[in-house]
Amino acid sequence: AVCENPDDEGPRWSEPRRIWHGVMLNKPTVLSTGEWLLPTYLLQNKGFGPFSPGFFPELDPYRGVNVFVSTDEGATWRRHGPRPFPNPCWHEAMIVQRKDNSRWMLTRTRKGIMQSISNDRGETWSEPTAPEGISHPAARFYVRRMASGRILMVKHGETMDAHEGRSKLTAWLSDDDGATWRGGLMLDERHGISYPDGTQAPDGTIYISYDRERTRLGEILMARIAEEDILAGKLVGPNSRLKMLISRPMKNRNTTAPHAN
Repeated sequence: AVCENPDDEGPRWSEPRRIWHGVMLNKPTVLSTGEWLLPTYLLQNKGFGPFSPGFFPELDPYRGVNVFVSTDEGATWRRHGPRPFPNPCWHEAMIVQRKDNSRWMLTRTRKGIMQSISNDRGETWSEPTAPEGISHPAARFYVRRMASGRILMVKHGETMDAHEGRSKLTAWLSDDDGATWRGGLMLDERHGISYPDGTQAPDGTIYISYDRERTRLGEILMARIAEEDILAGKLVGPNSRLKMLISRPMKNRNTTAPHAN
């Protein structure tokens, strides 16, 4: 669905248009060519809970991450892939265009983050491997190239190569397409935090949102930071701020609510 007047008091949306099967959780990546890459996924398992042993077996050949490309800003899409992953979880893939023009896909699995590389503009993807030096729980992460050219990663753990579950959410920067990482700004040290997402404003400010204890508190928080804060490992900018509450339910949620990924 498209909104052409998002800043008006009465924004109007077009009729929804179906793209394909599956789940789209992360924003598309805009490449230097102007193309949009949109990773979607179909769960690889055979169902869970009341949905076991699974539905739609005709979709089994497409299970995993399917990457869609648009050359007209989302008006039309063409499917690439799919790329299945070992120890599949919710996938939640994100893609970064590297300086050598390859595409670097990072995906969530039950064993942490795994990677796959495409050297043909996303047509095909390499066999998955574990990215060296990156350790993460079975949880969502965030990765995106900044306007400076650095790659930002938001993950769990005080260091890149370790974690303690869904706690200690930190921000890191890489100058060499993920080979090494600098910084380590602690965004939130508490337990029960997860699902970071982000964007960078035209002035370079980075906004990271995430949730906290979703089934008990249901809080959504935000960090407003700059690359200088990440590199320093502490807030140094006059406008930088952490743990800003931006949403909370009117009353406590049911603590017996079904698990949400």
